[in-house]
Amino acid sequence: MLPHLTQLVTDVDGAWAAAIGGLDGLLVEGHAAADTDLGLLVAEHAGLMRAANASYSETLGDASPRELYLRGERVSVYLHPITADFFLLLALDGRSNLGQARLYGRAAARGLEASL
Repeated sequence: MLPHLTQLVTDVDGAWAAAIGGLDGLLVEGHAAADTDLGLLVAEHAGLMRAANASYSETLGDASPRELYLRGERVSVYLHPITADFFLLLALDGRSNLGQARLYGRAAARGLEASL
């Protein structure tokens, strides 16, 4: 799993971390090019993924989000579900390329699905 995450950070312009998280908030695997607490990053975003899943389920029936993108002033995070219980997190800086994040993130999620 680590090679997928390392390659993802290398391939996406502006990416500085990639991780696999569980909806329970636990970090499964991660790679960061910067000093950061990936466990905390995954835990915080797992709550957002759970809330998005609940909102979509209540509002749209059985629908669930296919991706989630949160943008801040200097940092953005792209989340992509891998399975019903796990998601891919890609942390991006202000010069990031969202198109690359989406393209390579989807491919990485498909590759990681067999490992989970």
